[in-house]
Amino acid sequence: MALWAGHWLDTPAGAIWFAGDTAYGNGAIFGQIRERLGAPDVALIPIGAYAPRWFMAGQHVDPAEAVRIFGEVDAKRALGIHWGTFQLTDEARDAPQIALGEALDAATIPRERFVAAPPGGVFDFG
Repeated sequence: MALWAGHWLDTPAGAIWFAGDTAYGNGAIFGQIRERLGAPDVALIPIGAYAPRWFMAGQHVDPAEAVRIFGEVDAKRALGIHWGTFQLTDEARDAPQIALGEALDAATIPRERFVAAPPGGVFDFG
């Protein structure tokens, strides 16, 4: 039933959750992750390769769903991944970054808490 895998890393610097490729589905798993493992300090959540929704919803989240996941796992910070390298699906290459900002604004979450990570970017959450 599942093709994807996520990973949880407990490090001296904090907990990191890599969501992997994921669909939202009914969303129950994200609350379960929070209950079982706690809130990650940093979450790596995909934001790209989501259009058209009728086709991609079962494989990839869109930026609005990524923001829901961010809230449901109660991450302190997040990096939006799985976007910007090449156009894999119907959305424009920069559409995930734009849509993430809009979804964060709609949820009244400061944009600096969930950043669309450009390929090759380096981030220090110290």
